[in-house]
Amino acid sequence: MSEPSVLAALVAGLRGGSIEVVDLTSPLSSSTPVLQLPPEFGQTQVFTLEEISRYDERGPAWYWNNFRTGEHTGTHFDAPNHWVTGKDLADVASVPAGRLVAPAAVLDFTAEAAKDPDFLVEVEHLRAWEAGHGPLPDGGWLLLRTGWDARSHAQEAFLNADENGPHTPGLSPECARWVAEESPVIGLGVETVGTDAGQGHTFAPAFPCHSYLMGSDKYGLTQLRNLAVLPPTGAVVVAGPLPIVSGSGSPARVLALVERS
Repeated sequence: MSEPSVLAALVAGLRGGSIEVVDLTSPLSSSTPVLQLPPEFGQTQVFTLEEISRYDERGPAWYWNNFRTGEHTGTHFDAPNHWVTGKDLADVASVPAGRLVAPAAVLDFTAEAAKDPDFLVEVEHLRAWEAGHGPLPDGGWLLLRTGWDARSHAQEAFLNADENGPHTPGLSPECARWVAEESPVIGLGVETVGTDAGQGHTFAPAFPCHSYLMGSDKYGLTQLRNLAVLPPTGAVVVAGPLPIVSGSGSPARVLALVERS
């Protein structure tokens, strides 16, 4: 008798509950927090729906909408061409589909971020995690859990800004460079509005996660949620951005597959 196929086993696991599908995506609406840049720069569009018809004279049997938003609104995927360092690299439509399904390492810095919203992850933090859990996954995601998704209900709390700019956790410049140039992962996922720490505009280089990761042909996932229910290792992330031709990114539905005993 032949062995069951890997895909058949996956379907059986999903149906039987031994594999859980965890939604890492924040709901997308007009109240979704968006990045705010200084007023001299262009701004992203808040998500809006424009009703086309709703079972009425405009369309008696159907309901549908147009929508307008920025590529980098809500839970979204950053492609390499999003940053000047990756301007000659892939747009979001050119990201190989095989790279949209990948293992994940989940690192928990919730306690540190609760004490200091400007907390920065250093290379030694990653090395310490590897000492306890094994190496970061080759071709996988580094997911940074900080508890920041608890603030996603409100723009002000989520950005946490004052006269010096936003205050949110992230990677130090050296750590961002290491993740981009030396680690085996394909990208960084965070719960905050962008992959960089809130004070990333003051670092050298400015916004080092964007600068280093995009320039190294790696990716970003932002405004994730429910990382608290993922194990440190073993989850598989499925990221689904829209394949926007020449686009620098896209809102995405991001799921995680987790084995449950």
